Amino acid sequence: MKDYRTYTCNQIGLEDVGKEVRIAGFVQTIRDLGGLVFLDIRDMYGVTQVVTSGEEADVDFASHIPIESSVTVLGTVQKRDEETVNTKIKTGLVEIKIKEIKVLGKRTQMLPFDVNTNTDVREDLRLKYRYLDLRNDKLKNNLILRAKVLQFLRQQMIEQGFLEVQTPILTSSSPEGARDYLVPSRLHPGKFYALPQAPQQFKQLLMVGGIDKYFQIAPCFRDEDARADRAPGEFYQLDMEMSYADQEDVFSVLEPVMYNTFKEFSNKEIVKPPFKRIKYQDAMLKYGSDKPDLRNPLEIVDVTDVFENVDLRAFKGLQVRIIAAHDVADKPRSFFEGMTNFAIDELKAKGLAWLRIEADRSLQGPIAKFIPDDAKEEMMKRSNSKEGDCLFFIAEKPRAVDWLAGDIRKELGKRLELIDNNKFEFCWIVDFPMFELDDHNKVQFGHNPFSMPQGGLEALETKDPLDVLAYQYDLVCNGIELSSGAVRNHDIDVMIKAFDIAGYTEEEVKTKFGALYTAFQFGAPPHAGIAPGVDRMIMLLTDSDTIRDVIAFPLNSKAEDLMMGAPSAVKWQLLSDVHIEVKKEKN
Repeated sequence: MKDYRTYTCNQIGLEDVGKEVRIAGFVQTIRDLGGLVFLDIRDMYGVTQVVTSGEEADVDFASHIPIESSVTVLGTVQKRDEETVNTKIKTGLVEIKIKEIKVLGKRTQMLPFDVNTNTDVREDLRLKYRYLDLRNDKLKNNLILRAKVLQFLRQQMIEQGFLEVQTPILTSSSPEGARDYLVPSRLHPGKFYALPQAPQQFKQLLMVGGIDKYFQIAPCFRDEDARADRAPGEFYQLDMEMSYADQEDVFSVLEPVMYNTFKEFSNKEIVKPPFKRIKYQDAMLKYGSDKPDLRNPLEIVDVTDVFENVDLRAFKGLQVRIIAAHDVADKPRSFFEGMTNFAIDELKAKGLAWLRIEADRSLQGPIAKFIPDDAKEEMMKRSNSKEGDCLFFIAEKPRAVDWLAGDIRKELGKRLELIDNNKFEFCWIVDFPMFELDDHNKVQFGHNPFSMPQGGLEALETKDPLDVLAYQYDLVCNGIELSSGAVRNHDIDVMIKAFDIAGYTEEEVKTKFGALYTAFQFGAPPHAGIAPGVDRMIMLLTDSDTIRDVIAFPLNSKAEDLMMGAPSAVKWQLLSDVHIEVKKEKN
């Protein structure tokens, strides 16, 4: 190490003036002033200015070092002239007079982009040359923060008595809700491992095994499409499970962990525990989302019954919701037309009706003439609206109306600048439906097949499946789902019945979930858990627009690694070893 550096580039200050030091890093800038050459040397920790002697050979050598080459510099620390002090960097009061400079790694290719100002560079280029992108302070600092957050999370879990256990990466395929990544077996022709979508079954088996409190920073793999807040391929979560625990026990563990972490690594206002709890049905009705952004004060109100006797053909037979935006009646007509165009063009809605409430409490807008006074007064009462407000109307079929109203609420909050970006607002969504209908009107699991139904076996046997609630819960922050969890089903009879309702025979349960099926017959303790997404936490803490900016080597939106060239074709011999033959597509 001392052959390359004795100090890092953030360590040198006035107290070191007169010392001989050695630093190493990348050449960030070169300023050739004729008789002298100044170079900024950057390492992971900071920047230090170095300066040549006035000798012609030194000036010529230093001025021709390619930018971003890695170098080592030996020299004497000296105080900068007053006019050259740089208060923007920690070492800005001093510089190093070069005695010797060596190029350790010369840049021999043109840089594809300026690594210090890469914000306007195409993302595909940044991902292809990710090792250069990592030299940029923003991405580097995101990764440093990520490491600190992981250490902090681990420390908090250990302090609460949780044991860190690593679960397998090669496992069996199971219906977790997304596509598996499959790994063909060489030793067992025609059979496949799956990369775990989550350590779900393993952590439950740890509970059966008597490991009272488990956690790990777990890698998870899902073959699903990318979004701004979801990376394709793999992600990490703080996975945890507790024996002899219920929903309240999980909340009491996780709430301080999340609060302390966000408080430690952010200066924003953070809602204190206990976090607000919202039933799933209420969240869908009031916010149009099961991951509501509570920083947005707008709320959705159901007025379907109000329109049952109103002669408005466009609303007939549909669910009707309103959103009251306060003190916006003086907005230009272009604002309301812009919202209508957004609903039609972006959300594929049939339209977006709106009404302004005038100073005399009369209504003004496209559907004003259809609204009788009693309906107007009832809507104003339910939505707590007044003169100067505006009512936006969403009419659609059941379920679709919720999501549509939620998207309108979100867009209104953005356009009216109602969102407080200096706040983290946590909430729990609870009481999810155990089952739902798929596109073919068949009953399927709504959230997590391993959850305990509220009411246990009796509820499964006596209730309409669509009326059964589960002990399932999501933690949401600023409109982003951070984690899902549940009180687990640890009873074999309940397990068989729940899967039977979802269309699985007992034999299929034995085959697909053989370990759990057997383990639950050996006295399994009741248990519950949750798994906050680490990548999404870092995304929120860094105010990043995309989750890819908080991951060292992410796949792009098409699940490609542009840097390593994955996925890629492999030699036929490798395929033969695992008994795979690639089927060629016909033209």
